[in-house]
Amino acid sequence: MHKQPLRICLLSYRSNPHCGGQGGYIKNLSGALLYLGHRVDVVSGPPYPEVNPGVNLIKLPSLDLYDPENPFRLPKLYELKNMTNLIEWIGVSTMGFPEPFTFGLRAARYIKKNKHQYDVVHDNQSLSYGIWCIKNELPTLATIHHPITVDRQIAVKSAPHLWQKLKELRWHSFLDMQKRVARRIPHIITVSECARKDISRVFRIPEARFSIVPNGIDTHLFYPLEGIRREKNRIIVTNSADTPLKGLHYLLQAVSEIAKKRDIRLVVVGKPKKNGMVVRIIRKLGIGHLVTFTGRISYEEFVRQYARATVAVVPSVYEGFGLPAGEAMACRVPVISTTGGALPEVVGDAGILIPPADPSAMVKALFSVLDHPEYAQKLSEAGYRRVQNHLTWHAAAKNTVEAYSKVIDDYR
Repeated sequence: MHKQPLRICLLSYRSNPHCGGQGGYIKNLSGALLYLGHRVDVVSGPPYPEVNPGVNLIKLPSLDLYDPENPFRLPKLYELKNMTNLIEWIGVSTMGFPEPFTFGLRAARYIKKNKHQYDVVHDNQSLSYGIWCIKNELPTLATIHHPITVDRQIAVKSAPHLWQKLKELRWHSFLDMQKRVARRIPHIITVSECARKDISRVFRIPEARFSIVPNGIDTHLFYPLEGIRREKNRIIVTNSADTPLKGLHYLLQAVSEIAKKRDIRLVVVGKPKKNGMVVRIIRKLGIGHLVTFTGRISYEEFVRQYARATVAVVPSVYEGFGLPAGEAMACRVPVISTTGGALPEVVGDAGILIPPADPSAMVKALFSVLDHPEYAQKLSEAGYRRVQNHLTWHAAAKNTVEAYSKVIDDYR
């Protein structure tokens, strides 16, 4: 552990606090580092994260062309006089995803002006050429949550037509940059042993350059809620994403099978894309009356939904970590999870593990919980204990500071 307080610059190219894990990672890690006595600046592109009092949020505006309130807007002419904005607009207009690259340019300019303020720079998976420049200015390391090459592979494989496959390849073209940059960053943090092995293999980075720092679960937000009765045969899943990687369509197939034998309800936390894959599958299976989408909800409502659920399912084909599993366990809800990626490292022996992309195994696991309340209660308690003992942000922050100390010593 580093004895003196550090001045930490935590970079994140987008940090949506309400969607995906990056915003949660930034908020919780920065808050835990602050609690340990370090000074933390979060430098982020939009959407900006929520941060705890005491953490300094520095906003690096972009065109924000993926803003759901105004998606793919036409920029004003004066905005395109800025070269970085122009690159961003051209990238989006040609069906690419330029945000990691353009954020890196903005971040490199910021660090060049302010490098005297920091002891270490921590990049949250932008892995852009700008980060490559920053590592020459200050001790620098990066978190890679999981290899996005997995997302690309599954997305291309699932695309039904050649044109859609080409679109997926174009969208994921930023990966070539990330591979090159990752190989030149002196130290990498990742969240699981599985992720380390996969990233090491795909990005060709020696495993010795990694530190494994599991994510924590925010137990101030996710906790058992007393006084609410669990509803019979009520399944909860926290991912409404239309991406094949998240495996929701396999759970929908399982629900369709179980519904032939008993009453069942599926609550999906989130909102599906209009006429997206998930909506089409629900329509095809004829289970619209069994599935409820909550839309965006508060953390308080999130905890209430968990309290009412009989079981939580994590159907992902691959996860670099698997926060939804840990969050359900923190709420003392029994968990059924696939073995995709690092999920077994999160769930351990405190839940039911099944193969990914296997609706029949999911059906069998669901019946084992729905039909045996004592077994479900045993899983609930085991999951809760596992989170309290192994998955806290305090532990994650301490281990992250150890990685900072190593990078700083090596840089010197």
